[in-house]
Amino acid sequence: MRTYIVIPAHNEEKFIGETLRSLINQTHQPDKIVVADDKSSDRTAEIAQEYADRHPFISLVRTSASGDHLPGSKVINAFYSGYNSLDSDYDIICKFDADLIFPSNYLETIIRYFQTDPELGIAGGFCSIQKQGRWVLEQLTGKDHIRGALKAYRKECFLDIGELKPAMGWDTVDELLAQYHGWKLKTDENLLVKHLKPTGKDYNKASKYKQGEAFYRLGYGFPISLIAAAKLALKKKNFGFFIDYMKGYFKAQKEKQPFLVSEEEGRFIRKLRWQKMRNKLF
Repeated sequence: MRTYIVIPAHNEEKFIGETLRSLINQTHQPDKIVVADDKSSDRTAEIAQEYADRHPFISLVRTSASGDHLPGSKVINAFYSGYNSLDSDYDIICKFDADLIFPSNYLETIIRYFQTDPELGIAGGFCSIQKQGRWVLEQLTGKDHIRGALKAYRKECFLDIGELKPAMGWDTVDELLAQYHGWKLKTDENLLVKHLKPTGKDYNKASKYKQGEAFYRLGYGFPISLIAAAKLALKKKNFGFFIDYMKGYFKAQKEKQPFLVSEEEGRFIRKLRWQKMRNKLF
């Protein structure tokens, strides 16, 4: 299966080389890799170009995605700068972050899952972070969710979900819409990817309400948003996040921000969320 990888990158000079090396050394090498450099002020683009000069399947695109460096919209706009530079002759499209080290069998394993199950739409491994000299599972990782840092999509699923939404919550709505269209998700806890920079490290103060806005725009409704906000704040061990998330939810509601899903899709999503919560409780 032809596998293309897009890596949005902004000021990742410390990590981009390690990410590219780990992908070059895969047991199943990707067919194409494009690094979408989003107006980096460091040597990110130069390092990526050095790899592109040595490896014909790697390319560099320089872009300046609109908006502040906020989670969601900017990274997806950068993704599309890279994606649009590729042809459509792929079977699997991956959106990977520029601060990851993949195990050598990562792509081989992911591709095998897609080959084995024709109903599989999205697949990925797990992120680990370094603590006190040991690599441990990143706290935000869950068995029923593929992290936005390492998404791999079957082409047909990618097109069914309307591709990626340039908004906070893109890496949740993609999975919800995939299930709406009848696609399966697959996570593999044995595929541990080293995440070199903790999630959210670069988020600025303007982004603190974005998660709550995302809950609203995903069509969760108030009860599910309340539970989701509490759960996420608990994972991050900071009650202040819960307050910010709910402020963001009411902000989006007051401003009547557009939903990321249709009314029918919203009903499906709420039903799916409640079902998953019941399954975990009982």
